[in-house]
Amino acid sequence: MAAWRRHQSGGRRILIVSYHRVVDDFSGELQRSIPGLLISQETFRRHLEGLAEADYEFASLGDALDVMAGRRTARKDLCVVTFDDGYRDVYRYGYPVLKEMGVPAITYLPAELIGTSQRFNHDRLFHLLRLLQSQQKQVLFDVMPAPAAELVETVLTGRKRLSAALDDFIGQYPSATLVETIQALEARLAPGSPLLPEQGDLMDWDEVRRMAKDGFEFGAHTLGHVVLTHEPLEVVEREVRESKALIEREAGITVRDFAYCNGWYSDEVIGVLKRNGFRSAVTTEDMSNLIGGDPFTLKRKVLWENFSVGLTGYSRSLTVCQLDDCFGVLGLRDPVPGRRPQQAKALGNPLVAAGPLGEVSW
Repeated sequence: MAAWRRHQSGGRRILIVSYHRVVDDFSGELQRSIPGLLISQETFRRHLEGLAEADYEFASLGDALDVMAGRRTARKDLCVVTFDDGYRDVYRYGYPVLKEMGVPAITYLPAELIGTSQRFNHDRLFHLLRLLQSQQKQVLFDVMPAPAAELVETVLTGRKRLSAALDDFIGQYPSATLVETIQALEARLAPGSPLLPEQGDLMDWDEVRRMAKDGFEFGAHTLGHVVLTHEPLEVVEREVRESKALIEREAGITVRDFAYCNGWYSDEVIGVLKRNGFRSAVTTEDMSNLIGGDPFTLKRKVLWENFSVGLTGYSRSLTVCQLDDCFGVLGLRDPVPGRRPQQAKALGNPLVAAGPLGEVSW
């Protein structure tokens, strides 16, 4: 299967893996956080060891881009390690493992949130909905905004798992609707409820600078974790341009690489990235990267703890199957496409509601 993937890719495989949070206690964190964002430190280490045993060479994103573009050749298949969102537990538990093993990595930062006490909208929604479930309060749907009422009704009636319902909700609505829904949920919780989750805190700029000094790279992930295909182009331009400038100013580095929130992109968004000096952008499309492929639609395999859990716990065989994309080769998995229509071309234009969407990763 590896040989077949090399043939499909045009010579060498360029595997880009994506993580969000590396945690010390997976079972404990699972009780209060979005499951698909989590991987334990031990499983993360085993992933890296498994990739090395599978004869991948860990590479920087820049080196991988050179191989893709034909500017140099690779002796082995390449693996690029990436992190989205800049969670502090990556600094606490991922960074030490990477440094010890000599593995390069790039972290994509939502620049405006770094160094603040804020939490992501998806983490806040998950936390508030869990509180609402636990308090078993009667919800008056007719006094809530329609999108919020729909989400709450879907979760409280059990029509969808919380994570799946949240995936679909974030895939359908722009950031303003997410904030409106958060406010509606906060207003309906019992007095004294903790409105912000304790977990999910982000790195500060000192931690970013410390990692950069050790050779780890950083890219942009918008200012406030915004799904750009939902937004007017004026907003896209600001999110792209200012996130790049803020990271460069605070970390003292040059930012040339970008990660699409939700992995979604459009031709219009790619055009904005190119005009602002970016050289690449990563999606969450779980497909092969091709030699000569588009550096602004880089494919990534998004991983979390349960991708490696078999009947008796951690499974090396299952992990290798995931990393080598055995299930994709056998046609057992359909990747979710990241290319989307730009729903709002300019400010003042109505947003077009999205249709049914597959599960995505933040």
